[in-house]
Amino acid sequence: MTELQYKILELLKEDSRRNPELIATLLDVSVEAVTEAIHDMEQNHIIVKYATVVNWSKVDQEKVTALIEVQITPERGHGFDAIAERIYLYPEVKSVYLMSGAYDLLVEIEGKSLREIASFVSNKLSTLERVLSTKTFFILKKYKQDGIIFEEHEGDHRMLISP
Repeated sequence: MTELQYKILELLKEDSRRNPELIATLLDVSVEAVTEAIHDMEQNHIIVKYATVVNWSKVDQEKVTALIEVQITPERGHGFDAIAERIYLYPEVKSVYLMSGAYDLLVEIEGKSLREIASFVSNKLSTLERVLSTKTFFILKKYKQDGIIFEEHEGDHRMLISP
């Protein structure tokens, strides 16, 4: 990866709506160089998708998010990859991470209700062969995601009084 590609990634990570013309201006390079670098990174799956970060607490439609710690028995010849693939193919699953420590996979899922998530865990996830145990944590409030702070902290507006 070139230094130009890395700089472009950093700018797009901050705001994926930045167009090649703006990026070229910010980096003092040609628009063609930026366009070519972006195209190359898309073709090589370095840039996989352009996404919007949504603060769902500000939207009328409620979503429940849960993080699930999953202990599994790795499969001979495939390790953790085969079971991770089975899990991430469920539409409820938003993320799957291989972890070090007390559990093997961290699974993030979204549902419409606590009951829907409980049903997913008990009927789909925990019944998979090689899943030894699960531990579910519900996210109550998101303060920051992907480097974006959802609720800006208001400063203390009280007047300073000294004796």
